[in-house]
Amino acid sequence: MPNLKEVRNRIQSVITTQQITLAMKLVSAAKLRKATDRIQTYRPYALQLQNIFNKIISELDSTENIPLLEKRSVEHVTFIIFTANRGLCGTFNSSLVKYTLQLFEKDYQAFIRRNTYSIICLGKKGQEALLRKHYNIDNTYHSLIEKPQWDEIASIGDKIIKQFLEKKTDQVVLIYNQFKNAAVFIPTHEILLPFTFDRKETRNPLYIFEPNKQYILRELIPLQIKTSLFKALLESVASEHGARMTAMHKATDNASEMLKELRLYYNKVRQASITKEIIEIISGAEALKGKK
Repeated sequence: MPNLKEVRNRIQSVITTQQITLAMKLVSAAKLRKATDRIQTYRPYALQLQNIFNKIISELDSTENIPLLEKRSVEHVTFIIFTANRGLCGTFNSSLVKYTLQLFEKDYQAFIRRNTYSIICLGKKGQEALLRKHYNIDNTYHSLIEKPQWDEIASIGDKIIKQFLEKKTDQVVLIYNQFKNAAVFIPTHEILLPFTFDRKETRNPLYIFEPNKQYILRELIPLQIKTSLFKALLESVASEHGARMTAMHKATDNASEMLKELRLYYNKVRQASITKEIIEIISGAEALKGKK
């Protein structure tokens, strides 16, 4: 049975841990509010941009002269994976890594086996997990996870577009956690390149395009690609803060339950110690009476 000092030290340790988890929960909650506002503001913009693109493409007779819409035989795949730089966020990182490995095994096994793939990691945790599994990492961008910036993500988009146009890669896949609410995120993936679209039939065009539709598309597609990249980044960041807030909330509650049990145990040990001392005093007194 541990002595009272050991139990007191354990109680103090749990109190310190609880203070840390509570502080982390409050910080994550503040960051989550900002991240949620940002992604909820950005989603309508990304959706409207996609609708405009679909509107234009539906009125084109052919897309042969637009390289970013070219569908060719896939010989090389590039994966862009969004995770966190830190842990203590529940299953945020592990679930995405698991989803990624399942995706590799199910849909891209041939490319992995032939080593005709490249991986770009935004977030240290994804990089570390994939390196442990002996996957090759080509590029990493960790600072974007802490401070999402349009200019930096646009630079990544330009590099991806250049590689696609030079036929160094034939398909680009985004893998990230889609934000639903503070407690729920959904691992998902989408094909970034070749650029996909929904061709919708329209009877009466409502727009006049200047200078022409092909020119607008050549300008619009790179913007849409960068927008999709930035949206995936914002989704991942919001999911991370939500997962960390939820994890720290549970950790704080668990610490409270542990404190209750430890204090109850401490009182029992203390009571037993006092009882033992009383018994020893009474026994000593009885022994002295016997001698008399």
